[in-house]
Amino acid sequence: MATNVLVTYGTTNGSTARIAEAVAEVLRTDGLTVDALPARSVPSAASYDAVVVGGGVYAGRWHKDARRFVRREGKALAERPLWLFSSGPLDASASERDIPPVPGVRKAMVRLDAREHITFGGCLEEGAKGWVARMILRGGKGGDFRDFERIEEWAARIGRELTS
Repeated sequence: MATNVLVTYGTTNGSTARIAEAVAEVLRTDGLTVDALPARSVPSAASYDAVVVGGGVYAGRWHKDARRFVRREGKALAERPLWLFSSGPLDASASERDIPPVPGVRKAMVRLDAREHITFGGCLEEGAKGWVARMILRGGKGGDFRDFERIEEWAARIGRELTS
């Protein structure tokens, strides 16, 4: 049974971090020990029994911190249970249908034998960093499309798998 879980993420404006924290909270209620950390600050995945990695999707690519973490820690990740999530669509589509991973994440899933990938809606609100974010907001798109009920259900499935 896995007891020590890492939930790590790449985020620009904090939206993906909040999803990761929600996943970690659910896993903790299942009795697991969980660290929720930015991907760039994780020294090694080797000390964990299981790992969840999330990244915001920007222009069809996973956040660079998530990509770098998966590349750097590939050997350790391939040796333990691994789940991946993406956040990004600025509409309700992620709650309405399964959105497949972007190509780079799909390749990582195969290479590392990840158990599952899921895409959650994103969040982009006033004050977001980056000119692309400002252009999106100026164009009238944006808002919070994260479905925390769906996020918590997914995390509970992971918790059941890890504690059974």
